[in-house]
Amino acid sequence: MTVDQQSWEAAVHHLYRDAYAYIATGPRRHDDWTLDVVAVMARAVTDPRGWTGQDDAAEDPARRGDPKYPFADHSPEYIAPRLHEIDRASAENLLLALTEDGCTLSNLRYFDESPDELHAMARSILARYGDDATFHTNVHKPDTARGTLDFTTTSRSYSPLSVYSEDSGLVVVADTEMGMFWNFADY
Repeated sequence: MTVDQQSWEAAVHHLYRDAYAYIATGPRRHDDWTLDVVAVMARAVTDPRGWTGQDDAAEDPARRGDPKYPFADHSPEYIAPRLHEIDRASAENLLLALTEDGCTLSNLRYFDESPDELHAMARSILARYGDDATFHTNVHKPDTARGTLDFTTTSRSYSPLSVYSEDSGLVVVADTEMGMFWNFADY
């Protein structure tokens, strides 16, 4: 499956319209891709294709003097063990779970589209990164098989990377670029 700029941007902006989200893609310049994650978090790089993501914290006064905000100042060594690899099907579900606070698929009820149509949008987003991409998250669902996230369970935990009480996200790592899809909440 391939995706063009218009389809990718439309899917991103539609799915995350009600989220407090950070969606960005940067170049993959290092074998240790967590170095690239830090650069994308700090907004130190731009999308290699010029496609637009979403940065809901862009105008937040707390961001003045801190380009990473709302991400906390973490080193790659801190980030690496907090992101674990998941399979593509789990990444697709996670993209949909990130559309609202709480990181659950119950968020889908707020959309007019059917679950199949929403999953097609998530697949379009992932298609940008190719078939060989890997997927990593800070979300943990206890009692699920290694490398998967089971969204039928209600328990979950996070390894926070931001200043918020809850943040959850997906990092997509491809050969030449890496994408971040993150949602923030404060309760």
